[in-house]
Amino acid sequence: MLRPWKLEIQLDPKSEKAIYLQIADVIIQDIQTGRLKAGDALPGSRQLATDLGVNRNTVVDALNVLINEGWIEAKPRKGAFVADVLPTTQPHKQAVHIPETKGHIHLFFDDGFPDSKIAPMTELARAYRKIFNQKARWQLMGYNSELGDESFRKVVAQMLNHQRGMQVTANDICITRGSQMATYLAAHCLLAPGDQVIVESPGYRPAWKALENAGAQLIPIRVDEEGIVIDDVIACLQSHQKIRAMYITPHHQYPTTVTLSLQRRQALIRLSNEYGFIIVEDDYDNEFHFGYRPVLPLASFPELRNYAYIGTMSKVVAPALRIGYLVSNDHAFMQRVASLRKIIDVQGDAMMEQAVLELISDGTIKKHIRKATLFYKNKRDKTLQLLEKYLKGKALYEVPEGGLAFWIVPVQKINWQQVATELLAKGIKINTPDNYSDDPHLNGFRFGYGALSEAQLEEGIKALATYLPGMDKT
Repeated sequence: MLRPWKLEIQLDPKSEKAIYLQIADVIIQDIQTGRLKAGDALPGSRQLATDLGVNRNTVVDALNVLINEGWIEAKPRKGAFVADVLPTTQPHKQAVHIPETKGHIHLFFDDGFPDSKIAPMTELARAYRKIFNQKARWQLMGYNSELGDESFRKVVAQMLNHQRGMQVTANDICITRGSQMATYLAAHCLLAPGDQVIVESPGYRPAWKALENAGAQLIPIRVDEEGIVIDDVIACLQSHQKIRAMYITPHHQYPTTVTLSLQRRQALIRLSNEYGFIIVEDDYDNEFHFGYRPVLPLASFPELRNYAYIGTMSKVVAPALRIGYLVSNDHAFMQRVASLRKIIDVQGDAMMEQAVLELISDGTIKKHIRKATLFYKNKRDKTLQLLEKYLKGKALYEVPEGGLAFWIVPVQKINWQQVATELLAKGIKINTPDNYSDDPHLNGFRFGYGALSEAQLEEGIKALATYLPGMDKT
């Protein structure tokens, strides 16, 4: 098979960006510029590694990033090819369509990404090489359980039981390539076309898309300072006959960051048991909590009869590392998950699971979480100081007890399309309110601070402040 394309890149080992991400980004650029076209074959990982003078595992990591993000697709026994349908670089259809700018985006108010510079990538790479060298190649390259490596699932079960108050075993867990895959599996194994699903509004659109892809009709329920509004949930249950599930982010609600109160947690459990709907709980950032202890998930309550619990390790280790998990106390449901997983993705990345298991076993992950929690708490406090300096009297915000983002609501209604367009012209990109809801009255936006430097935080908040008027005193 001819692969005429040759990667032209000067790798910078001193760069803050990992080598495998430098490789991935150059390939993405070549796809975006048309140098690589849909269906084009990429050189094999061995050839790429030889051409670039790097370890083959580094190239494999780069290719995995491209596969996970949808830029390329791997075909068994044929190789890697540029995907026919590429990831969109525009906001989704409900979002504000911001005109393209010739300027370079140098600052992005993301929705809560971690800082990859503090990720334990050196330790992970070392563990990956160790696992590869220790394990027999036939064992690593053969098929594993579609639920994921059993030893890794046992450790995840132990973590959930000891740290999150759950009572699960390895057989209750499916390891996935990130939380979005877990949501997709849950949606397609729980729902039938026409089923209705309660979701928070504002909420997490990527999960909504997975639910809708399974044929669900979404019913948005408003969120206030204590989380999803129970009276509205009850009214919905009494007026609809096909409520099959509820998708919820109770620990730090996405995007508002509020924590679902204990009273409302107990109410949801009672309603789930009474009406028979399944609670799909997305606990996307449990590890980063700045108070005395994180709030235990709904799935930890023994009286909850039907749940599907979703978590991720991507924020703990590194954003590019796509490892999530789906947990349920319904064994028949987990069997359906295993069957579907086998169809769409025979198994996960067994080597990477073993490498992460190594980091958990030797205490690296625990040490990193302690370090990262202090790092992000300090950065949150610095962000708060900047918000007080530049946005006081112009916006409302609560100090989040965890997570990597603030929810900011201007005191006056803002023309977000105009603000976003003008900021983009300055190289600053923001997520506008319609990323989270179809409600035209929504005026807040999610400000992720985790991946930004102190200088970037000040530049961004100061720039935003120029577009937010203060309280009208007339």
